[in-house]
Amino acid sequence: MRYRCTLFGLGAIALLGSVSLAHAGGELNLYNWGNYTSPELIERFRNETGIRVTVTDFDSNETALARIKAGGHGFDIVVPSNNYIPVWVEEGLVQELDHERLPNLAYIEPRWMDVPFDPGRRYSIPWAWGTTGVIVNSAVYAGDPNTADIFLNPPPELQGRINVIPEMTDIMHLTLRYVGGEPCSDDRELLREVRDVLVAAKPHWIAMDYGTVDAYAAGDMAAGVYWNGASMRARLLNQDIVYGYPQTGFPVWMDNAVILADARNPDNALTFLNFVMEPRNAALISNFTRYANGISGSEAYMDEIMRAAPEIIIPEELQAAGRFSITCPPEVNAIYTQIWTELLR
Repeated sequence: MRYRCTLFGLGAIALLGSVSLAHAGGELNLYNWGNYTSPELIERFRNETGIRVTVTDFDSNETALARIKAGGHGFDIVVPSNNYIPVWVEEGLVQELDHERLPNLAYIEPRWMDVPFDPGRRYSIPWAWGTTGVIVNSAVYAGDPNTADIFLNPPPELQGRINVIPEMTDIMHLTLRYVGGEPCSDDRELLREVRDVLVAAKPHWIAMDYGTVDAYAAGDMAAGVYWNGASMRARLLNQDIVYGYPQTGFPVWMDNAVILADARNPDNALTFLNFVMEPRNAALISNFTRYANGISGSEAYMDEIMRAAPEIIIPEELQAAGRFSITCPPEVNAIYTQIWTELLR
């Protein structure tokens, strides 16, 4: 998901090099969240297989889904979030995986294998998982970071310096929990309260933007809604940055790699999926994105700073506040979209 500002510029990056005749060769086209693909991972894959990988970025689940549905994209693999996987499957946009060609499925942690959004991993494999919470500059705000008040009822010192990621599902989840509801609620009275809270809060926000790691690190933004891994990236640049888990509730999510139904290089795509599930390779994803990955044994290859990072390890007393993101019924999504459209005006 989860840091849209790219390191390498917009558009596609082709990673070039010589092809060994002993390798499989060929090409692979990966469609992934911006700044979410480790260059070291791609280089290692190329060196071991001879397969050239081109990476193209997207900035939201909606953008990725719309582009693939439009056709003519040329991609082989895409990385949607868990609550979108059922949509991709129902639309016939992804192909069922041949498990016999994916022996590294054995490395998936048991809790991430038989998941509700893809029972038995028929269509997807884990890429990375994390949480959506709040980020705050402790040099500006010294209060408790574990509260959604930071963006929904901000103190004076944060007003006008808050960024909120433009992700409807995450923001609706956080706000519904804040007012005492649950994700995918269709309670009209509760949803009116959600709308009112968001509309009242928006004048205190400076932006609704994605790639803001550098802005937080530089102090241009003092607080907001952000993902845990991106927040860790900001903290590594500025030690005043703190990540908070709202006590009223926050989303837990997982991004997953799938092979498209019209993939041009399905064999190379299977080779890549099996490759990224090997623990030493999954660790490269985590070391780059600063998110956990769902692959057993990958911790041994991770950077030391990942193992006890407060953005990665949810405090025990706040773990119960996390809820896994779910796919809401179309009629509920329609109401949420109305609220979201009003908020964006």
